[in-house]
Amino acid sequence: MGVAIRTAGEADRELVVGLLDAAFQDDPVSGWVFPGEEHRRTRHPALMAAFTDIVLADGRIDLTEGGTACALWLSVPAQEHGPDPEHADDEDAARLRAAVDPDNERVEQIARLTAGVHPSGRAHEYLWMIAVDPRHQGQGLGTALIASVLDRCDRDGLPAYLEASNARSRRLYERLGFELKDRPLDLPDGPRMWPMWREPRG
Repeated sequence: MGVAIRTAGEADRELVVGLLDAAFQDDPVSGWVFPGEEHRRTRHPALMAAFTDIVLADGRIDLTEGGTACALWLSVPAQEHGPDPEHADDEDAARLRAAVDPDNERVEQIARLTAGVHPSGRAHEYLWMIAVDPRHQGQGLGTALIASVLDRCDRDGLPAYLEASNARSRRLYERLGFELKDRPLDLPDGPRMWPMWREPRG
């Protein structure tokens, strides 16, 4: 049976933030950005809310009809420089940090580091984040959310890009046709991320 998918709107904001928070609380990159467990529990939702607001304004959030999984996408036009959807320039990164966790320089740092490896030049679809309710993982919801956009990418001749934040998600993306772009990103004194690119399939 197929997975019903719809586009999220402002009314779905808190649902999306909750999905992202639950799915990424134990993610290695979230653990690096917010190294203390108690601190992560209190500040992590604010970062997920900031990301949700950016994509609601400038991109698209796909949501399974049952509200158990979501994917945040940005359509990146062809340009000379990589996009800054994670508030990568100094002023925007500083504003994000001030809004989310003013004393935490890693909120700012992760934005700059990921923007620094983001490919430029060709238009592409950017999968910023994908989250599945932990109680519903392993049911193919994440694959369905991604595949629906990749099908369109194949029809339109568009590549797709993402950064895998853990080895398990990297394996899923590889099964969907993504390959490592250049080299992994090693966060300072932290975990590894994998910038991944997928050429459209004819």
